[in-house]
Amino acid sequence: MFQRLRAIFRSAPFLSGLRYAVLSVKVGVLSLFVLSILSTLLLSFVPVNRTPLMLKRHLQSHGEIPIQHTWVPIERISPHLIQAVVASEDNNFTSHFGIDRGAIQKARDFNKKSTKRKHGASTISQQTAKNVFLWPARTYLRKGFELYFTLLIETCWSKKRIMEVYLNSIEMGPGIYGAEAAAQHYFRKPASKLTREQAALIAVSLPNPLKRNPARPSSYMQKRQSTILSLMRKIGKVEL
Repeated sequence: MFQRLRAIFRSAPFLSGLRYAVLSVKVGVLSLFVLSILSTLLLSFVPVNRTPLMLKRHLQSHGEIPIQHTWVPIERISPHLIQAVVASEDNNFTSHFGIDRGAIQKARDFNKKSTKRKHGASTISQQTAKNVFLWPARTYLRKGFELYFTLLIETCWSKKRIMEVYLNSIEMGPGIYGAEAAAQHYFRKPASKLTREQAALIAVSLPNPLKRNPARPSSYMQKRQSTILSLMRKIGKVEL
């Protein structure tokens, strides 16, 4: 009797459909997993010339703001800029594995006390993963994918490659992406020739690149520049 009931349930159309749906989900998840690994390995040596954020901003402007972006190897980016973004954005970049728990706790403590300004704790690795692989959004699902891709690039890429992709893909102004485009636009020089002061001003603009102009710094930007220059002297040259 039980065998007959089991056979009936196995042959039921809705159960067959359910098994098919479950199998489809498993195949889809596995395919995405394999694709994410392959794309990460490919981008470990292929230049990243377009990102989801670039496309989003371009669509938002209805094509009126052109994308300014020129990929350059990290050897053609001033060491001052590398030093400035580490000092400003992620001073434990060379030692953490994508997530800086100490910075997260400090941000939480600060945000509990502050009712106006809020501090974030995203590392350069997290920002790189978000810029390269994910469509801009503020959801827990996207945050989960960000964590996944952060750990993936930390596993598959060197710190030097993460920094190279970061400095070539980060938004640095309206339609301006990457160190070379920013250096040319704001200072009329290649990224390799940026001075310490210019690099610090670019780093100051990163939290709000659509409103902060390194070529015409506000009084706040100048104060923040002084702070970053002081931090740069403390951390010294960044070895990648």
